[in-house]
Amino acid sequence: MRPYLLFISGAAGAMGIAMGKTTGTPEWKCWLAFIPFFLGYGFGQALTDCFQTDTDKLSAPYRPLSQDVISIKSVLIVSISGLLASGLVLLWLRPLSFALSLAAVFGLATYSFVKKRFWIAGPFYNAWIVALLPVMGYFITQQKNEWQFPADNYGYILLTFFSYAKFVLIGYLKDIEADRATNYRTFPVVLGWNKTILTGDIFALITLLLFWQQLELNAWSLAFGLTGSIVIITGQIAGHLTKEKNERGALIPIAATVRGFILLHTAVILSFQPNWYLLALVNYALFEWALWKRPSKYQI
Repeated sequence: MRPYLLFISGAAGAMGIAMGKTTGTPEWKCWLAFIPFFLGYGFGQALTDCFQTDTDKLSAPYRPLSQDVISIKSVLIVSISGLLASGLVLLWLRPLSFALSLAAVFGLATYSFVKKRFWIAGPFYNAWIVALLPVMGYFITQQKNEWQFPADNYGYILLTFFSYAKFVLIGYLKDIEADRATNYRTFPVVLGWNKTILTGDIFALITLLLFWQQLELNAWSLAFGLTGSIVIITGQIAGHLTKEKNERGALIPIAATVRGFILLHTAVILSFQPNWYLLALVNYALFEWALWKRPSKYQI
């Protein structure tokens, strides 16, 4: 499940919850909704891994699925069961959010097909799935007769879209040789390292513009926002300067992208709910701990 990446879907879903939460929204509803968002990345990642074991056996041989320690069938059963259970929670909280989750599951199940054949579409295809999470989170906090997502918040959905597209794009750098060997036409396989980093620069610029143009600052959101911005820029610079254009050279840019995604989304959360600052600090500390404990230091 890659526990260190659960914080990505958790942050995206929590951003939507924070946008929609009012004084009349029960606290238990926010906590209950956060659980399927947080676990959703793990179950979804397990599902997509079932369809790309050929690449993972080369680029991530340490994984139990790659070693045949566990079977594809068992992973499919657990991941689909987890996604179904999460969907049932969303169905109970808000049927509209459940309908959006079905679209997300369809996207996850078809992602490997798109990744292998359409090199330019992979990051965008994965990003629209994650961009549904804050929308789902928002509607969970609303009354059942509320069907319209506020136009003022569209920019935050685009922030999720482009920041996650950047994570997918830069993440491909660690799998160039494995993807090439298994005939996956990803962006780096087709265009190479340098053009991938340049495209990542564009995604980073769009992400930061979307973030800073919309944020209503307070002390905590400013602190997380500045930190996230610096991390993202530093990661892109590292991608340009590295002499190792392989999984080792990709480590800093990818880690910066993950950290930047979580930090910027946390900043948005705190701009809507500044009193959540203690939870935000604990959440980010747990993310760093989980990232540090990952089994392979050159895989994220």
